[in-house]
Amino acid sequence: MSPDLDSIQGRGYARRVAEETSEDGDAMLRRHGMQITAQRLAVLRAVSDQPHRTADDIDKVVRAELGAISRQAVYDALSVFTDKGVLRRIQPAGSPARYESRVGDNHHHLICRTCNRMTDVDCAVGYTPCLTAADASGYQIDEAEVIYWGRCPECVAATSARPMDRRPAGYGPIRSRSRATSHQQQAAREEHDGV
Repeated sequence: MSPDLDSIQGRGYARRVAEETSEDGDAMLRRHGMQITAQRLAVLRAVSDQPHRTADDIDKVVRAELGAISRQAVYDALSVFTDKGVLRRIQPAGSPARYESRVGDNHHHLICRTCNRMTDVDCAVGYTPCLTAADASGYQIDEAEVIYWGRCPECVAATSARPMDRRPAGYGPIRSRSRATSHQQQAAREEHDGV
């Protein structure tokens, strides 16, 4: 079990963590009945500073900040935070789980197919047929998880700057234009020469 923050005040990192952590983080942990530890505060900070990080990314950030912490302690903190509703866990298809501190609203996400960047998007307003189940099958629905897939502005700009690179995935590398042109030129010469 992680030590209480008050019991490790003599250690340098604990003082730094305590000073850098907002009162909101402390109050949030107390409100949810959780013990305040340097490890938990560091995990919260890692998620709050950059939402949509994976557990491995969060682990790296927390280790860089605190030094000695096990990967399991980070995973345990993430699990407790999601169980208590302090963090939200998102698992897009084909991707590792990601975590965010934006909870308590029904927002959705945009994910770039090229670079995997994830962005929050507020819930659609007005008529939204995809958010109302045609047949709830007796379920009391309280949330809809919508993920929009596409390409972020940076990836769109990068591909529009290189029009030759626009090929569907799985078609292999684009061949050199000069190679194709020289082949066509050779075929034209042979045809012209009657070979």
